[in-house]
Amino acid sequence: MSLTAPLPRPDHWWQESKKLARLTGPILIAQLTQMLMGVVDTVMAGRVSATDLAAVSVGSSIWFPSILLVFGMGLALAPIISHFDGANKRHKVANMVQQGFYAALIGSLLCVAVIFCAPLILNAMDVEDTFRTITLDYLSYLIWAVPALVIYMVLRNFCEGLSHTVPSLVIGVIGLLVNIPANYILIYGKFGLPAMGGAGCGLATAIVLWVMALGLLLYVLWAKRFQAIGVFQRWYKPDWDDVWYIVRLGFPIATAMFFEVSLFAAAALVIAPLGATVVASHQIALNISSLVYMVPLSLSMAVTLRVGFALGAGNPANAMLSHKLATVYGMTFAAVNGLIMWLGGAWLASLYTPNQAVIQLAATLMGLAAIFTLSDTFQAVAMGTLRGYKDTKAVMLITFVSYWPFGLTIGILLSRTDILGPAMGAAGMWIGFIIGLTIAAVLLTWRLKHVSERYARNLPTAVAEDAD
Repeated sequence: MSLTAPLPRPDHWWQESKKLARLTGPILIAQLTQMLMGVVDTVMAGRVSATDLAAVSVGSSIWFPSILLVFGMGLALAPIISHFDGANKRHKVANMVQQGFYAALIGSLLCVAVIFCAPLILNAMDVEDTFRTITLDYLSYLIWAVPALVIYMVLRNFCEGLSHTVPSLVIGVIGLLVNIPANYILIYGKFGLPAMGGAGCGLATAIVLWVMALGLLLYVLWAKRFQAIGVFQRWYKPDWDDVWYIVRLGFPIATAMFFEVSLFAAAALVIAPLGATVVASHQIALNISSLVYMVPLSLSMAVTLRVGFALGAGNPANAMLSHKLATVYGMTFAAVNGLIMWLGGAWLASLYTPNQAVIQLAATLMGLAAIFTLSDTFQAVAMGTLRGYKDTKAVMLITFVSYWPFGLTIGILLSRTDILGPAMGAAGMWIGFIIGLTIAAVLLTWRLKHVSERYARNLPTAVAEDAD
C-alpha cells in the first residue's frame, strides 16, 4: 500500500485502530508520569528558594541532553524486536536485548563524561558559589542513576517491542508515587534526615530510576509471557556487528532528539532579552503545547511498533495502514486541541498567572501554537513510521535542516530583526517553529513515500533482512 492507496475495508481498519489504541494508551500515561515527575521536582525545589529552583533547572538542562544517547539506543531496540516478533523470530530477541545493553552502556559513557565536565560548564556560566554547589550536588547524585537508566530503557523497549506497553504504564505510575514522597523527605529533611534542598531532587530521581529499573527487571524475569524468550537464561558476549547495528539506528534517533531539544532551548535564549513578560508568556504557551504533544508522541511510538511488526510479517500494506490511521487520529486530536488553544488561550494562561499582560501575550502565542500542533503531530507520526522501517539517518538529517537552518533561523529573523519586516518578538519565534515543523512534515512524508515504495518493490529481500 502506497501513501496514495485507498484504505482497506472498515473491519480491517477498525481492528488496526484498536491495536493502535491499546499500545498508545499505556505509552501516553507513562509519558505523562515522566512529565509530572519533572513538575514535582520544579514545584518542590521552588518552595525552598529561587536558587534551589534555578540549580535544579540548570542541572536538568545538563542531565537531559547527556542521556539522549541512552534513549536513542533504547528506542532503536523497539523496532528491531517488533520486526522479529512480526517475523515469528522470537528466539533472536534475547541476544538482541543483551546487545542493546552493550549499546546503551556505550551511550551512557557520554552521560558520565558530561557530568564530570559539569564544573567546567558552570565555570563558563560564571554562577554564584551557592548555585554552583547545589547544581553539582544534584548532578553528583544523578550519576548513580545512569546504570538504572540503561536497565530501564532497554527493558522498557524490549517489552514495547513485543507490543506489551502496560508495564511502561505501571512502572511509570510507581515511579511517580515514589518520586513525590522521596522529594518531600530529601528536599525538606523529614524523618530525621538533613534538608538537602535542590540537591535532594537529584538523589530522589536516582532512587526513582532504580525503583523503576528493578521493578521492570523483576517483571521481565517473572512474567509468564516472557518465559519462552528467556532474556537472561544465558549470557551473550558482545557481538560487535549487532552492537554497531543498534548504534547505527540509535545514534540518529538521539541526534534528532537533540536537534529538537536544542531548538527550543536556543529559542528561549533568543527571546530572553525581550523581558520577563515575553519569556513568561512563551513558557506558558510552550508548556501547554508540550502537554498536548504527549498524544502525538505516544502515537508515534505506538505506530513504530505496529509498522515494525507488519514489516517483519511481510505485510507492508498493513504498515502503511497503521501510519494512515495514526495520522488521522493524531491530526483530529491536534485540530480539536488547537481549537481549544485558539479560543481558550486566555483562560488557559490564567491558570498559570494573574498577570494580564502575560495572559494576553500567551493567548496570542497559543493561537500560533494551535497551528504549530498540527505540523508537529504530522511530522511526529511520519517520524515514528520511518523508525518502524528502521530508517533513522534520513530523519536525523531532515530534522536538522528543518529545525535549525529554517525553523530557528527564520524565528530569529522574525523575532529580533527587521530584515523580514518589523520585529515580531516571541510571535516571530513561534512562526519560525511552524515553518520548521511544516518543512519537516513535508520532507518526512516524502521520505516515507520513497522508503515504503522501495520496501514494497523489494519485499522478499527486505523481509529476509528483517529476519536476520
